[in-house]
Amino acid sequence: MSLRGEPLEVEVPIPDGSTVRVRIGVPDDSYIAKRELDTVTVELYQHGEHVAAVSTILDADQTDEAHALLHEIVDGLASGALAPTAGALEPLVDRLR
Repeated sequence: MSLRGEPLEVEVPIPDGSTVRVRIGVPDDSYIAKRELDTVTVELYQHGEHVAAVSTILDADQTDEAHALLHEIVDGLASGALAPTAGALEPLVDRLR
């Protein structure tokens, strides 16, 4: 399994009553074949709109680390400790778990 073909996605209810969809995986790029990409991003969607995207230090094969990152993001969003913004995600995506 790789984040190239099987990104992690989950819907998270947040304290304001709305939901945020979190996606961790290799982003779509119309110019580069997915098999050639190794960049992993975290993307957030809210109210049907793309609200944040940040690149991580993960490689596409680091699924265990991606699951740990997803768990941390979900917990933070659900509790309100983490805002659904790129700035809030930045400190989380620059370290391995």
